Amino acid sequence: MRRLVAALLMFALSACGAGAGEEPAPKATPPPSKPEFTRKAIALSCDDTQVRVPATLPGLDRAGSFNRLDSLAKPLKVKGVIWSHNDERVYAGVVCGARTAEQFATLVARSALTVYRGKPALHWTTRTGLRNFMWLERPGTAVYVAATPGLSAEIKPMAADISAS
Repeated sequence: MRRLVAALLMFALSACGAGAGEEPAPKATPPPSKPEFTRKAIALSCDDTQVRVPATLPGLDRAGSFNRLDSLAKPLKVKGVIWSHNDERVYAGVVCGARTAEQFATLVARSALTVYRGKPALHWTTRTGLRNFMWLERPGTAVYVAATPGLSAEIKPMAADISAS
């Protein structure tokens, strides 16, 4: 009986192509390429970590800078730039001070914890409708991107265009 089962198993596996000749190479998705800046960038920094954000955004005008976020649970050093079109705005900046993932996760009350590029990230919406996204780039440096509802589709491309060194 065991020989019969072994023989049937061998024939079944042979019919499926197991063990017969070369196996096709596994298909793998190449890792995403790092964005290359084709335009000028603005450097924002926390200590020795420098974050580069685009200096211009298509269809938007530079509208100033900001140095605080009302959503933060405690006062931290913040540096950022603002772009606008009519009443819509896009924000990008750095938040300095959170050194660990645990500290970072408690920075904004009622935010959702997620992962971006393998790093801890938070996203939340304020009472005024501002969509916010922030990730801990390095210990002590978090990158912040936000937009009003009309430009919220710009958050992902903006985040992808930001680099740190």
